[in-house]
Amino acid sequence: MGGLVDWVVGWSQSPSGMVALFAIAFAESSFFPIPPDVLLITMALIEPETAFILALICSAGSLLGGMFGYMIGWLGGRPLLHRIFAERKIAMVKQAYEKYETWAIAIAGFTPIPYKVFTLSAGTFGIPFRPFVVVSAASRSARFFLVAGFIYLWGESVRDFLVKYFNWFTLLFMVLLIGGFVLLRLAAGRTKHGAVDPVEESVED
Repeated sequence: MGGLVDWVVGWSQSPSGMVALFAIAFAESSFFPIPPDVLLITMALIEPETAFILALICSAGSLLGGMFGYMIGWLGGRPLLHRIFAERKIAMVKQAYEKYETWAIAIAGFTPIPYKVFTLSAGTFGIPFRPFVVVSAASRSARFFLVAGFIYLWGESVRDFLVKYFNWFTLLFMVLLIGGFVLLRLAAGRTKHGAVDPVEESVED
């Protein structure tokens, strides 16, 4: 993973950096393991004035990649999901859709929970395509523009800090990413053992 992160970051100095950012954001939405945030942050730190343009490119690539993942799931169905993900994770995602509908996509799109799990499964489970696109666009854009805004406003003051501790920063990001998978597993375990949803419990009370 470290070598892959270095490869992604290496595109920040390339004339084709923006193309690479779009391609990585596209690929990460369906199969690529490294989040595009790593390259977005690096490129935005180099040229803070382009931060919002980079966020727009990242958002567009991620949205189109999510739509591509949706189509893969729709065409491949459950056999594809079973080949890529564990049964427990698939069952948890399905129940998340049944309970929270498109809000599940919004959470995955904005947080470290792996977005690709939800793009592929959305097509497989037949989640309506238009709401999927709208919610994905909103959540992914919010995530990338938040990063861009932070760097645009405070880029100069945090530049040295992030450059000096960039390896630790990327490590933290990867921990959060892995933590997303752990959250999926824990949620699956709670659902499997019949945990009561706090919202439903409050309604019943």
